Amino acid sequence: MGLLDGLRAVLGIRAESDAKREADPEDLFGMSTAYLTMEADLGYRHVGAGALCFSGVDSSSFRDTVEDVEAILEAGREDTGTDFHVTEDDHGYRWVVLEDDDPEDLITSLHFAADTFVERGYGSRLLAAVFGYENEKGPAYWIYSFRRGAFYPFAPRGGRERDTNVEFKLESVLDGELEVEPDKEYWYPLWPSASGRHPWE
Repeated sequence: MGLLDGLRAVLGIRAESDAKREADPEDLFGMSTAYLTMEADLGYRHVGAGALCFSGVDSSSFRDTVEDVEAILEAGREDTGTDFHVTEDDHGYRWVVLEDDDPEDLITSLHFAADTFVERGYGSRLLAAVFGYENEKGPAYWIYSFRRGAFYPFAPRGGRERDTNVEFKLESVLDGELEVEPDKEYWYPLWPSASGRHPWE
């Protein structure tokens, strides 16, 4: 199974068929307290960015939906200061990437974007929301799987290795504050491209 097939299986069709609870963009607001715990209890700084991953569909209605998402984020840019852009990764998945030093504004903007997809009837195209953190040991991410309706931690290291000790620590501290995915088979790594730093790059 290739990397792209694995992503489709774990965040896509197989995860949807194995879903334990319905995904809800409101779940993203769980990060409003989790980022404080990440900083105060675990020493992680917010990287000032997060992203929404989705798969496209070739239809004018879907293109209009993406334009609606961009229009909503553009309208909110003046109030929140949240910058954004839409990009595509090496695997053909699309991302709404948001940048803001205020985690609350970032979470709110990610929620608006996800909720717009749902309201327009394209919630099934949403794959993941990714929230980035870092400390002296390296980056760590909380990933929300829309197909599973749960969060899981991801701590990538060089050479496409992951620090499972960090991931288990994040799980132990944040489980209960976030709806953490209990089945580690679904803790799928979202590796950045060869030249990227974050999963959305």
